[in-house]
Amino acid sequence: PLDNEEKTAAAKCTQMCLGELLSISDLECSLCIRMFFEPVTTPCGHTFCKECLERCLDHRPNCPLCKQSLREYLKAGSYNPTVLLQDIMLATFPAQLAERRELHQAEIAELSNLTKNIPIFVCTMSFPGIACPLHVFEPRYRLMIRRCQETGTRRFGMCIYENGKSFADYGCMLEIRQIELLADGRSLVDTIGRRRFRVLSRGHRDGYNTADIEYLEDKKVDGEELQELQCLHESTYSLAQRFCEHGDLASRHILMQHGPLPEKEEDIQASADGPTWCWWLISILPLDPSYQLNLFSTTSLRARLTQLQRILAALLQQPP
Repeated sequence: PLDNEEKTAAAKCTQMCLGELLSISDLECSLCIRMFFEPVTTPCGHTFCKECLERCLDHRPNCPLCKQSLREYLKAGSYNPTVLLQDIMLATFPAQLAERRELHQAEIAELSNLTKNIPIFVCTMSFPGIACPLHVFEPRYRLMIRRCQETGTRRFGMCIYENGKSFADYGCMLEIRQIELLADGRSLVDTIGRRRFRVLSRGHRDGYNTADIEYLEDKKVDGEELQELQCLHESTYSLAQRFCEHGDLASRHILMQHGPLPEKEEDIQASADGPTWCWWLISILPLDPSYQLNLFSTTSLRARLTQLQRILAALLQQPP
């Protein structure tokens, strides 16, 4: 058996031989024209960066080079790294590989920022503390959801479309709780609303919308104002309970889908977005999205409760 010095000499010799036989261009991905990063090899024998291949498969389930069907490969959903190629790259071009890794880490860091260039899903109204199930099938959103997973933030913004703009001025951060990947690359994504935000500026990245944002926070009150607010909160919650118990058939059907009215919170000012039950109610009431957006954007809990009280009183007065 070889001793350590002989092993090192053998490794150096292999490195020199490989270095003479290979050039950097032999280790380039044909899709991004950069050195392979996390190389994977398809059943038809072609190698690409894992991320590059995933982006191609978002659009069609075929090999980008020979067009052979990769439906079964996509269905399996696991892309194993091509270990031999990784070892060769590490042995022959360690400095370039380290540089490539640094570049990838810089891209991930940029994608991890949760106030600058956050990804925006333009679809539906979503609310703090309320579940928002999504069916993701468009290539741009498949890429967006994967990036949210890879960066570890598991978060993206949700906004509704607004005429004359690519999306509304206000939205809600959603957090991915669970993803069910379907065999053809589509996915069912279970998300929950986190914080509300206001859009400061709009942008694009790889086909989807992005935004620079600032988070919204309800104005805090104290003393007499807080006592009044607590009375308003109590009476509005009682109306909400009455509505849930005595609403019409359509309302009861909604309750079966959305579950019961959330519990009252002890401290009504604990959260930056106010009590969750208000958002639950706004999400189930038969309101126009533009009116929902109006309630959503206010940073006064008093204003939100006053509006809810008016709506509930009107709905409870309707003959059954």
